[in-house]
Amino acid sequence: MNRRFGLVLGLLASWSTATWAVEKAHGVKVVSPDRFHLEAGDLSVGVSQDWRQPLPKITRALIIVHGRLRNAQTYLHSGESAAAHAGVGASTLVIAPQFLNQSDVKGNHLNNQVLRWQGNDWMAGEPSTGPGHLSAYGALDQIIKHLGNRKLFPALKEIVVAGHSGGGQVVQRFALTGHDHPLLQTEGISLRYVVANPSSYAYFSPQRPVTFDVTRCPGFNDWKYGMQNLPAYVGQQGAQQLEQAYVSRDITYLLGQQDTDPNHPALDKGCEAETQGAYRLIRGHNYFDYLRQRHPQLTHKLVEVPGVGHDGDKMFTSPEGEKVLFSQ
Repeated sequence: MNRRFGLVLGLLASWSTATWAVEKAHGVKVVSPDRFHLEAGDLSVGVSQDWRQPLPKITRALIIVHGRLRNAQTYLHSGESAAAHAGVGASTLVIAPQFLNQSDVKGNHLNNQVLRWQGNDWMAGEPSTGPGHLSAYGALDQIIKHLGNRKLFPALKEIVVAGHSGGGQVVQRFALTGHDHPLLQTEGISLRYVVANPSSYAYFSPQRPVTFDVTRCPGFNDWKYGMQNLPAYVGQQGAQQLEQAYVSRDITYLLGQQDTDPNHPALDKGCEAETQGAYRLIRGHNYFDYLRQRHPQLTHKLVEVPGVGHDGDKMFTSPEGEKVLFSQ
């Protein structure tokens, strides 16, 4: 019985790995239909309503960020389902940006105006390779700026930026490095972040929860795992400045209680991530504990989702996920 179970798990892992290999070679299967026109190029995006015209009934915007599969439409539908089930579908605008890479543009024969990144560089905030140069974090800034337009969103009260897996990595680093939005404060619009099941976190010091040999992992404190060699998006801010801003932000870590597989095919197994723990659930707890040690008055929250592993849809549509996304 155990042998058969192990064989099934092995086949599932092989299938998942094969799926990522195919998508890497040929690009994503589904490119979102909408475009958000920016100076650097057109960002592929999915939206639950036409956000180019006034939406007077919208009181909350959910920006939901996909993982390494770049399956933005899947995340858009998860966000819509969660909002509908929570009873706030009519008052919630869901936006799912899609950070395409070069194989996506080539494989789907997209025009040259569509923004694209090298491989998974979008996760770490590196600039796009074409047509212009824009960090994925900068693209999120532009979405937030658009949502602050009171002519389009006269009743907006809250923006929630959420991501799962690779998207959770993006949201955690974006919350850490993100530029200020004084317009939101002026207009009384709050900004929250939900970080779900990322493979790793950015630490503010060389301290790590797992003992390791630095000579075998010299880049453990380089960005995106630490504060060395920060991306250009950060500008002149240093680690101390970034940390002060980060701990003051409204951030919830949403962790699946069953996301405990140390050999999950999408888990970051690099030595830099391994210094943070063996699997995602423990890495999340280790990071939260690290922050509380450094900041005893920390207001960040950690919420576990019972019975759920590494599954974005189940995380966000769970009772715990819906409460985190929509309760405030």
